[in-house]
Amino acid sequence: MIREFHLADWFTLGNAISGIGALFSTMTYLQTGDIRHIYFACGLLVAALAFDVFDGRIARWRQKTSAMGRELDSLADIISFGVAPAVMGYALGMNGLYDRIALAYFVACGVSRLARYNVTAEALSEGGDKVKYFEGTPIPTSLLIVGLLFIAAATGAVNQALWFGEFTLAGFRLHPLVLIFALSGSLMISRIRVPKP
Repeated sequence: MIREFHLADWFTLGNAISGIGALFSTMTYLQTGDIRHIYFACGLLVAALAFDVFDGRIARWRQKTSAMGRELDSLADIISFGVAPAVMGYALGMNGLYDRIALAYFVACGVSRLARYNVTAEALSEGGDKVKYFEGTPIPTSLLIVGLLFIAAATGAVNQALWFGEFTLAGFRLHPLVLIFALSGSLMISRIRVPKP
């Protein structure tokens, strides 16, 4: 199988490995409490974005795209830009029941958005090689949330000190900051047309 990989596919794997590294760094933060591991996780997600950008450019430059490459790209994206940011949010204190529901919703929206893209990419490209626009915001826009989490970590606004505090509804906790994940997820599954660069 490895012999069937194109050069772009190796960059896609770099995206996935960066996302997995970010998950490991976040789990190490939970074990040690050392905030530097959150910084490492954020850096790895920026690296994942670089790999994601380059894999598409390399595929177009070499004119070698495949259905497997597209699926591989989506799987890598859900790790790096869906699961990893959600786990980071959880680790930094958004871990009440309602928070978990919002984080799971965010990941489910990311999965749904990528599946919709894969199914409609051919139609959206109108017979060409490149899709002209995205329906819904692309999942890598979750790096905006990661940037926000980086700032929160750097300023000590984590756990009990999370911005906007916490509320208890029917005996379960909600941190209003988690609603940014719900908003991002909703934008991903929306019908908003976002021009593709």
